[in-house]
Amino acid sequence: MNNVSNSRLISPPLSELTKKSGKPLKLAVLASGQGSNFEAIAQSIDSGQLNAQVAIVIYNNPEAQVSERAQNWQVPSLLINHRDFSRREDFDQAIVESLQRAEIDWVIMAGWMRIVTTVLLNAFTDRIINIHPSLLPSFPGIRAVEQALAAGVKITGCTVHLATLAVDSGPILIQAAVPVFPEDTPATLHARIQIQEHLILPQAIAFCSENLL
Repeated sequence: MNNVSNSRLISPPLSELTKKSGKPLKLAVLASGQGSNFEAIAQSIDSGQLNAQVAIVIYNNPEAQVSERAQNWQVPSLLINHRDFSRREDFDQAIVESLQRAEIDWVIMAGWMRIVTTVLLNAFTDRIINIHPSLLPSFPGIRAVEQALAAGVKITGCTVHLATLAVDSGPILIQAAVPVFPEDTPATLHARIQIQEHLILPQAIAFCSENLL
């Protein structure tokens, strides 16, 4: 069974969404880990498939590898360590100030392992998107891949959605379905889901650039 061909992309082709684009979207990527979704965005921009610019990468974990990926792509990165703040609202305010200085259009939460507050949401109303490794509304929150395996589902996947105050519950933009095999482990299943994440996240950004929301 071909893993990729059994995934479903609920959207038009990326090239159709971007060929009439005007001014590039100015993006900020928020990430907490390896940054593979940031790199997928950067590759889509570099290939001319996505009419956007990543103006800044913000990360909250000093050990996050996304900073190295950003450096490789010559994208400015900024560490804002959540441990330096006693309140989530103060942490988000520091992020908002950095985003506003960079004159960001859209905020992309790509593996952002922090719960957002109204401080960030109100500053970028309906302009924050998140990617989650399940077919929402199934398996929201942390360890979504492990949740899917524990539930014994035959199909899971990933979802790009608008961020809201409730975790992983905003309006869905794009989803991709991925089969679950009997021999799957969290690592193998997550690796296949990530392949689809890298495809649908640029597509969701293209929707935004075409004002299709």
